[in-house]
Amino acid sequence: MTMTPATHAISVDPTTGETLAMMPWASADDIENALTLAARGFEEWKRTTVAYRAQKLRDIGQALRNHTDEMAHSISREMGKPIRQARAEVAKSAALCDWYAEHGPAMLNPEPTLVENQQAVIAYRPLGTILAVMPWNFPLWQVLRGAIPILLAGNGYLLKHAPNVIGCAERIAQIFADADIPAGVYGWVNASNDGVSQMINDPRIAAVTVTGSVRAGAAIGAQAGAALKKCVLELGGSDPFIVLNDADLDLAVKAAVAGRYQNTGQVCAAAKRFIVEEGIAGEFTERFVAAASALKMGDPLAEENDLGPMARFDLRDELHQQVEASIAEGARLLLGGEKLAGEGNYYAITVLGDVTPEMTAFRQELFGPVAAITVAKNAEHALQLANDSDFGLSATLFTARDALAQEMASRLECGGVFINGYSASDPRVAFGGVKKSGFGRELSHFGLHEFCNVQTVWKNRL
Repeated sequence: MTMTPATHAISVDPTTGETLAMMPWASADDIENALTLAARGFEEWKRTTVAYRAQKLRDIGQALRNHTDEMAHSISREMGKPIRQARAEVAKSAALCDWYAEHGPAMLNPEPTLVENQQAVIAYRPLGTILAVMPWNFPLWQVLRGAIPILLAGNGYLLKHAPNVIGCAERIAQIFADADIPAGVYGWVNASNDGVSQMINDPRIAAVTVTGSVRAGAAIGAQAGAALKKCVLELGGSDPFIVLNDADLDLAVKAAVAGRYQNTGQVCAAAKRFIVEEGIAGEFTERFVAAASALKMGDPLAEENDLGPMARFDLRDELHQQVEASIAEGARLLLGGEKLAGEGNYYAITVLGDVTPEMTAFRQELFGPVAAITVAKNAEHALQLANDSDFGLSATLFTARDALAQEMASRLECGGVFINGYSASDPRVAFGGVKKSGFGRELSHFGLHEFCNVQTVWKNRL
């Protein structure tokens, strides 16, 4: 049988073009078996104590540390993440396990309250098995960011991973097995789009969480809504990075370059639209281009490299089309702007200047190593430009005026604002967006409670 994306998930090394793995899409029977196992696993898991589940999270974290090199190597091979960043992803995921193991149990404690001299309690109960549709750009972190609080709450977790990182999916499943997570509590199924629909419509799936594109999120969210199932969506972003005239330019440029080109620019919450007040726009642009030019791109397994290849060849083609369209619309090419010749799916580190709101680089998400610089007349204009987007994941603001920063933060239409530092996800704070960046939250107590049955128990209500 010919193996194509219509019949198989195919993992390709973006550095060499070598096919790493192929796996047939799960059949209807495969999915039925996975759902049956998940239902049994959930029935067992929900009866365990929170303390037991917290210990299992610690075991998962330790298993990750024990297999850091193997996990990081899989990440770098399958989606091109530079190896230092891949190891950091493993370390961050292990730390996530520890944080929820330590702090999560208290977040699940019942909350007593008096209502008209009667006793009521708000309790956090397990909801069921949660279907997770996850992306390739952080193939470990994105999975654990949802799975760890979901499991701590007493739920099951069933993963449908991106087809180009099936090797990572297998390694993650082995990590959970090494931590002795009971069969069915954590599961992975190589489902096609039809398979995802089958699972969403099955009563053994209680809710759905999706990290991915707007198109994928809208399609899956519509199916979840039709099935009357809760859905959390973390989708795209075209995050603004505002630099005002009084900003510390050394810090702003350092954060801007790090925030834009991490993971070869393939980060939902990365800064993509650099909105710079006109008094410093020239100097910022000059420094930004110089710093971006100094980054090293190459083999992701080489320790010295800052950027690797883009994860998929079709995404590089799409990015290049966006760059060419922006230049045709009047953007000025300051650096890069081309597919690099030779082996590997490399796209040159690129900077576009003179970008205006009607251009492709401003209106669309650029998911790769491309920065778009826009000049603002003043702080109010910068705020208007920042909010002029269909997306609302996060925003960054550099200024020396704290009162102004706080006032602007209150008016930025996004899920997270980072003042004098670039955006990041952290278990201690909530993560998510508004507008077409999705809805619902991950991490912190908000992420833990997203997939709980928040149950009121009211005694002697007469």
